[in-house]
Amino acid sequence: MPNLKELKVRINSVKSTQKITSAMKLVAAAKLKRAQKSVEAARPYVERMERMIAILGSSLSNNYTSKLLTGTGHEEVHLIVVFTADNGLCGGFNSSITRAVRLKIDELIANGKTVKVVIIGRKGYDHLCRTHGDKIITFNKNLLRPASNFKLAENICQELIKLYEEDNFDVVTLFFNRFHSVITQIVTEQRIIPINLSGYNNQKEINALKAMYKFEIDEESIMSVILPRYLAAQIFNCLLENAASEYGARMTAMDEAASNAKDMLSKLTLKYNRTRQTCITNELIEIISGAEAL
Repeated sequence: MPNLKELKVRINSVKSTQKITSAMKLVAAAKLKRAQKSVEAARPYVERMERMIAILGSSLSNNYTSKLLTGTGHEEVHLIVVFTADNGLCGGFNSSITRAVRLKIDELIANGKTVKVVIIGRKGYDHLCRTHGDKIITFNKNLLRPASNFKLAENICQELIKLYEEDNFDVVTLFFNRFHSVITQIVTEQRIIPINLSGYNNQKEINALKAMYKFEIDEESIMSVILPRYLAAQIFNCLLENAASEYGARMTAMDEAASNAKDMLSKLTLKYNRTRQTCITNELIEIISGAEAL
């Protein structure tokens, strides 16, 4: 049976842990509110850009070719871009993404494909370097600085387009957590290169949308500008979705940790009181026994 001093030390330790987890929960909740607003504002922007590209694509001449739209003609080399967090203490947020990435890599290798990996976030690198370190070509960290997020998205986009134009890969797929709610984050696989416009294959819908826009310059010139911008917006949206999902996962994890600390504190306090009562009872028995012996 532990003595009173050991129990008191454990109680103080659990109290300190409870304070830390409660504070982290409050910080995550405050950041989540801002991140959620950013995600809700970014989603319509990306959807409108996709719609605009579909309208422009339907008006392009047959002579216009862009590898970003048509692809390289084969799908032998796959580049997987993995979005994770820099920090832990957010439940299964990071492990759920890396688990899905491992399954995808193993599936592609089994089909005879070549796989390359770009990791955004330190935790993703820590998880994947042990099993697929030879496939990682680069990774970035320090993602949660709001002022640098879109700049980071533009840099990633420019690097991907440069490598794609040099025929270093044929397909680019993003893996990230899409924010659904505080307790639910959905691991999402999204192919961005070549650009997929399958959601706008209804010609009647496209014709109806065309009537809403009038272009003063030729569609080819607009497309050459809007395609890289669209890819940067997609990557930026992934960063925002991942940030909101991370804060939601951390808030939930810290809430559970604080609740567990509270339960443990209650059990330890009860055990402490029982142990103290046992000690007092034993001392009383010893005093009474000594008095009777006299």
